[in-house]
Amino acid sequence: MTGAAQLIIDFHAHVLHPAVYARTINRNVVSGFGARAMEERPTPDSPRWPLFSKMIIAEVQIADMDARGISHAVIATSTVSQSTFFADAGLAAELDRQANEGIAGWVRAHPTRFTGTCTLPLQDMQRALAELDYATRTLGLRIVNLPAAIGGKYLGEAYFEPLWDAISRLGLVAIIHPDGIKDPAFQVHSLWNAIGQGIEETRAMASLIYEGMLDRHPDVGIVMAHAGGYLPTYIARLDRNATAHPVSMRNISRKPSEYLRNFYYDTVTYDPFVIDIVRQRIGADRIVFGSDYPFGDDDPLALIGACNFDPATYAAITGTTAARLIAGTTQKISGQNLGGE
Repeated sequence: MTGAAQLIIDFHAHVLHPAVYARTINRNVVSGFGARAMEERPTPDSPRWPLFSKMIIAEVQIADMDARGISHAVIATSTVSQSTFFADAGLAAELDRQANEGIAGWVRAHPTRFTGTCTLPLQDMQRALAELDYATRTLGLRIVNLPAAIGGKYLGEAYFEPLWDAISRLGLVAIIHPDGIKDPAFQVHSLWNAIGQGIEETRAMASLIYEGMLDRHPDVGIVMAHAGGYLPTYIARLDRNATAHPVSMRNISRKPSEYLRNFYYDTVTYDPFVIDIVRQRIGADRIVFGSDYPFGDDDPLALIGACNFDPATYAAITGTTAARLIAGTTQKISGQNLGGE
């Protein structure tokens, strides 16, 4: 990647692995966990092919990037349809390995267009660390694609400490993108998507703050999908608990609002007002452009234009900040063993 200041970098673009998708789609939130059975292997004559092809054929995604003026994309598994959360640890490890190798293949074929992410079999921390070792050292993937929780355990809990230690030690970046709220009530009116993702992002951030992970690993880079859900706009209630419920402060050294700058926030909000709240409350230097490709707007950069940023801020949000995050992940990867199998 050269000329980073002139790049338009999409930090929120999705891919799928056809074989893994076939084994997971009807176990995941987008299909109602199979209640609305979906085609496992769409073909060119399928109604789903126009969308599906954008996530399995790199050249199709690149053509859309070119049409939209996007130079580079951080590609991540669309985990609302291809999460392995339901599987036992062995199967999850097998499927996540396939998915990660698929993403690495896109990056090898088009290194100037894509930066890859990896998913991990979080059901078993030793397997997760082993896959992180393989993904970083062998596949060269730089960013970890994490759900909000696994098995009811949210990301700040002690179970995840070995993972955060490895991410911090290797200078990696994490993207937190929920794989869908599991409560079946949220299937009504597609609330799992409309409000459930924001709820899960809020819970993940609150967990990371309140469990003290950000005190233990203050320099870890974390990008929140969908501008962090509701927490940036609702943070005053957490601050109120510092005095109203002081037990909530037992693991942390600052007010909850003072941790908001420990995160970066992508722009997948569909509302310039929300982006402006993040700018005012947290800072424009913590915002990165995201499109939610191929599910988002046809012209995702128009949303950034509607925010009326000055040219320097626009350039930072659409490219410079993301380029710095990506460049920082290249340090300290080779030659380290993360543990596990």
